[in-house]
Amino acid sequence: MLLYTAPILTFSRVFKKKSTEEFSCFPYVMTLLNCLVYTWYGLPIVSHLWENLPLVTINGVGILLELLFIFIYFCYASPKERVKVGVIFVPVVIVLFGLTAVISAVVFDEHRHRKSFVGSVGLVASISMYGSPLVVMKKVIETKSVEYMPFYLSFFSFLASSLWLTYGLLSHDLFLASPNMVGTPLGILQLILYFKYKNKEAPITTTVMSKWDEENNKRELELVVDVDHDGDASEKKLNNAC
Repeated sequence: MLLYTAPILTFSRVFKKKSTEEFSCFPYVMTLLNCLVYTWYGLPIVSHLWENLPLVTINGVGILLELLFIFIYFCYASPKERVKVGVIFVPVVIVLFGLTAVISAVVFDEHRHRKSFVGSVGLVASISMYGSPLVVMKKVIETKSVEYMPFYLSFFSFLASSLWLTYGLLSHDLFLASPNMVGTPLGILQLILYFKYKNKEAPITTTVMSKWDEENNKRELELVVDVDHDGDASEKKLNNAC
């Protein structure tokens, strides 16, 4: 549950700045797919009675939270990112989950066959979810900054994958344990990168803009220095008329 609530801190920043900046929506879309598949996996139509009730309750809440995060992202994203989310990411997730649900309910008659099929899809979805931060990790290494890889998201990703790995092993369910064998090392890698680069200074971006002042009939050069520390961007401007 903590993994699904961790992005609240990220989206409070999005609210504050009215922009998604360099944050990617891909991890939230993959998490939505993972929650949908494993909620279906835990329902009696796939599992035997309510043997996997924790899956249904936790991932059910996860569906609501991820939908909320994706909606907020869509509202504050650039037009290009909105196209990715609204035309590509979300429709693909809906189609994949719809096909999984229909095939498992119609094609297979026994619970064990349904669990095998849905579990296989869930395995891929989970690995995609835990692997989605690799894009952000690449950015961290390139920029030597953890600005777009929040600590709590990395920590709870490691914690959640470790707990689900334990749950899967104790319940002798390889479809639950297997993806977390990938998620746990990736979570550890995120934490290593975070502590390695957390004290690095954020890069300073300098932009020179030229504009024509119609009233005074002269051109102004505007130097914009953007310094970002601790996730809060500040902006300094120096004007020079010529």
